[in-house]
Amino acid sequence: MSATEQTPSASKASMQAILAKQKQAHISEGAWDVKKRIDMMDRAIDAVLSYQDEIPKVLAEDFGHRSQEASSFTDVMSCITTLKDAKKHVAKWMRPSKRKVMFPLGLLGAKGRVDFVPKGTVGVISPWNFPVNLTITPLAGIFAAGNRVMIKPSEFTPATSAMMAKMFAEYYDESELAVITGGPEIGQEFSSLAFDHMLFTGATSIAKHVMRAAAENLVPLTLELGGKSPVVIGEDADIDVAAARIMTGKTLNAGQICLAPDYVMVPEGKMGDFVEKAKLSVETMFPTIMDNPDYTSVVNERHYDRLKSYIADAEEKGAEIVEINPANEDFSQQEHHKIPPTLVLNPTDDMKIMQEEIFGPLMPVKSYQAVDEAVDYINQNDRPLGLYYFGTDMSKANKVIDSTTSGGVTVNDVIMHIAQEDLPFGGVGPSGMGSYHGYDGFREFSHAKAVYTQSKSRMVEMTTPPYGDKLRKVLKMQIKK
Repeated sequence: MSATEQTPSASKASMQAILAKQKQAHISEGAWDVKKRIDMMDRAIDAVLSYQDEIPKVLAEDFGHRSQEASSFTDVMSCITTLKDAKKHVAKWMRPSKRKVMFPLGLLGAKGRVDFVPKGTVGVISPWNFPVNLTITPLAGIFAAGNRVMIKPSEFTPATSAMMAKMFAEYYDESELAVITGGPEIGQEFSSLAFDHMLFTGATSIAKHVMRAAAENLVPLTLELGGKSPVVIGEDADIDVAAARIMTGKTLNAGQICLAPDYVMVPEGKMGDFVEKAKLSVETMFPTIMDNPDYTSVVNERHYDRLKSYIADAEEKGAEIVEINPANEDFSQQEHHKIPPTLVLNPTDDMKIMQEEIFGPLMPVKSYQAVDEAVDYINQNDRPLGLYYFGTDMSKANKVIDSTTSGGVTVNDVIMHIAQEDLPFGGVGPSGMGSYHGYDGFREFSHAKAVYTQSKSRMVEMTTPPYGDKLRKVLKMQIKK
């Protein structure tokens, strides 16, 4: 499906009509039972399976070139495994949670519980870097919690957005799930709708606008953003392993990942060793880059120019640029927007590459003398979505983990904590708000409703006038340290 075949974008009135339809259906049908929630997830799995061959094709169309195998891994398989995990556990997640009641009410027969009930309709604004994955994986928690959903996919991947609109229309009524396509003006209108919850995945700068729009209707938000996720290589780390895993993470989707390692801090004296091992790792994975089917393009000219400007700015301000180009290919003339993995050594904070999230195959590398120096540097900047530590001494690893604040951590690898369904995925501060995946996703998209059942005992009436000795005795017992 080409970009020109994209479905017509909606008006605000038509979006409001769909939302009203979903909210009315939620009221009239009531909360879905476990069978219906599993059915919603099963249909999502069936949709992905039926489009599993087309998904990599449209992603490649939108990116110029994108590895078919990588797309099958990140935007097909990952969606299915996430939905299957939620299906397996949803019945358990739905059970009410028994809670204790205040003394002495429990002794008198009073009861307390928490019911996890659906919020209603969740609005999802998904990004362009993993457009299928980051549209569908949240559906696991959204459907497990019993919600309906309206989706606004990115205009930067129009062929993929159009495909998802067509795909979902085949498997869902719009009272259950609806896809709204269109440009930034539609996204702005979408974010101003009175959803019962909204999930936005994307840039921090755009999140501020989404949050302002949501505030008009007091819509609760989950924000999955990004930032500059640091890597700290410990003195005792295996540099071969560290360099290989870091560069694998940095070259996946050409670094266009919210959790991509954004800069590396290496012990002083080990910079040269890291550079050589990084080169070797890239040469092993990508003997050539220009026409290599495994190496993904930068999504469009705008982002290509942005990344090239970071390199030019860093070089002008004194950084050493190491382009890893095993076959010495000429990238000045190419069909697609490919940039080879590029190390930027000894960057300074006045360089653009150290001020903004990179979202590309560029890797600044800084040296440090003591681990406290690395920790201090991380803490001087915005709290990142991910933090990565390499080393065998867990006491040193824990020192870095405990002394910094980040959305999540992977030790002796990068990115992988996002792949664990039983771990929450989310940011903190400028890197996000709220989290999902697994049970945490179910909770994020549910309302925890307190339910208290009063005791039949007449003793509970001691707190009603006229007050007497019994209440005074209770007060005397409780008002103390």
